[in-house]
Amino acid sequence: MSNFSRDPILLTPGPLTTSLATKMAMLRDWGSWDSGFNAVTGMVRERLLSIAGAEGAHVCVPLQGSGTFAVEAAVNTLVPRDGHLLALINGAYGTRLARLARMMGRRVSTLETAEDVPAAVADIERLLQADSSITHVGLVHCETSTGILNPLEGIADAVARCGRHLIVDAMSSFGALPIDARRVPFDALVAASGKCIEGPPGIGFVLARRSVLEHCAGNSTSLSLDLHDQWQYMERTTQWRFTPPTHVVAALSAALEAFDAEGGQPARLARYTRNCEVLVRGMEELGFRRFLDPRVQAPIIVTFLAPADPRYGFREFYDRVRDKGFILYPGKLTQVETFRVGCIGAIGPDEIRHAVNAVRDTLAEMGIEGAAPG
Repeated sequence: MSNFSRDPILLTPGPLTTSLATKMAMLRDWGSWDSGFNAVTGMVRERLLSIAGAEGAHVCVPLQGSGTFAVEAAVNTLVPRDGHLLALINGAYGTRLARLARMMGRRVSTLETAEDVPAAVADIERLLQADSSITHVGLVHCETSTGILNPLEGIADAVARCGRHLIVDAMSSFGALPIDARRVPFDALVAASGKCIEGPPGIGFVLARRSVLEHCAGNSTSLSLDLHDQWQYMERTTQWRFTPPTHVVAALSAALEAFDAEGGQPARLARYTRNCEVLVRGMEELGFRRFLDPRVQAPIIVTFLAPADPRYGFREFYDRVRDKGFILYPGKLTQVETFRVGCIGAIGPDEIRHAVNAVRDTLAEMGIEGAAPG
């Protein structure tokens, strides 16, 4: 899959490089109350549910804003004001989940592991059994700060066995990694337009269990982030409560058409996996080393340890690679210096190979003879 007309290639976890067809869908203006636009919104909601096998038991509620808006809306709406959230943390986005819940006045406990260690099902179950006040568990499926994959199915089963409710931040996994609501019990799954669906950023969405959402009126401490109110209004009118990002909705619809044409989730995972394999092999040939054990690495974004060479500096490294047509992502770890390279977006192995070549040339320009970490 080659894209010769796009520059630069975004090797980030979002926004992503999008296809020409997705870009072109944003060239048309839509009326926010127009029946044609409302029909597009309805089709997008249905398609997103179908990706997770969530038709029937769940409803799709889209929201204006980034994925974090939707995470905050899910927690603020689904966790009662006297609820107690257990946030699972092994990276920056788990930390953010706990922080936003506290800011809403919810009681929060945390279970934290190292940034290269997945959440342990046994530890979670032990905590839930020891503290009956915990009502909800918040999980980041693929923690974007490293690319680590947490065991969603095992955690979901443990939470269900203990009679609690699960909220899943699937921002970097939805559409690529298999998630089946018929087998994985969750009250809410949260994702966004600008990730593995390969749309532009601007819409977050929540796949919420209908039987739970029906009883959430009055939970939210925010007007704009009231998921229950947004859902009820859309069901009643087919419209958005407030001005929708019309161009992003149209582009997301086009991206979903491309998603289906490619072969859906299995095909997308296969392409991203190939991208990841080509990336890792090429970077390791240059001397780079991954931060994560391959057994817990999702094929979404890869964290590499920075070279030990004193001539290395991320800013110059980034700028030189960008000048060659590729946007990398800084590291998000506190203990070791890293940078990240995304495997997702409307790109294929050819773009990844060119990116590795750009990194190789950049190392030579900077006088760095080996990329091995300290």
